[in-house]
Amino acid sequence: MSSLTGRDILSIADLSTTELVDVLDLAADLKQGKIRPNCNKTLGLLFYKASTRTRVSFSVAMYELGGNVIDLNPSRTQVGRGEPLKDTARVLNRYLDILAIRTFDQDDLQTFADCSEIPIINALTDLEHPCQMLADLQTMQETFGKLEGLTMTYVGDGNNVAHSILLGGALVGMNVHVATPKDYEPSPAVVAQAKEIAGDRSNILITHDPKEAAENAHALYTDVWASMGQEDLANSRIPIFQPYQLNSELMAVADKEAIALHCLPAHRGEEITEEVMEGSQSKIWDQAENRMHAQKALMASLLGVV
Repeated sequence: MSSLTGRDILSIADLSTTELVDVLDLAADLKQGKIRPNCNKTLGLLFYKASTRTRVSFSVAMYELGGNVIDLNPSRTQVGRGEPLKDTARVLNRYLDILAIRTFDQDDLQTFADCSEIPIINALTDLEHPCQMLADLQTMQETFGKLEGLTMTYVGDGNNVAHSILLGGALVGMNVHVATPKDYEPSPAVVAQAKEIAGDRSNILITHDPKEAAENAHALYTDVWASMGQEDLANSRIPIFQPYQLNSELMAVADKEAIALHCLPAHRGEEITEEVMEGSQSKIWDQAENRMHAQKALMASLLGVV
């Protein structure tokens, strides 16, 4: 029985280093068909934000585990008409075996966790994107055969993806470099937490210089410059973030075997060039596929079916 059975995963840091490595190992076994769990469980998807990869990857992962999926669209449920979250949480707790939530406020996620006994998974909030980081780490491990001692560099907005990279990278002993424009740095609290987790095992660097961050890195990673809910700021951010574009010039600063990553969707020609996205160093499509395998491993562990 998994040590994660029944747990909530609201942050990548809710996993210990050992637990994170175990989930990644299980994801690799599931991807290779070495293990075929079979469960008769039901996953609920409560998504307040638009989704392609998260919705489809969670759904296919659960179906392949032998379970069922219910799409709890807020516009078609009472939660979208103002029912208190704690009431919805208590009811869903009686119907479902596991619930993945994609929303804005981390506190809303915590309300569901406080009012439920079933596992609650953070499928994205404005603070973190832990399931994306599981796929990122799986992709790094597949590429390099290890994680500890590698360097992952993130360039762009210090957003939820940057936060999960900082915490997840620290947990597995990777160096994490984050380069952002001034005033767009990641949360100081998250940076402090990452440094505490990293200790003497790895280095956490926050800088405004993308080339400093990219030097000798094994992965260069970026995300859109305006996240969901910030679309009205997109045009005004372009000149601010232009120096942080993931392009061939920046790739040349990294390790010669470095890979390019992006959590998608991408705005080609803005945060990443077409050349890099479609180039030989891109692992973006493997990274996207690994969302399914990593989430399958996480759910199997939380449900105790492995």
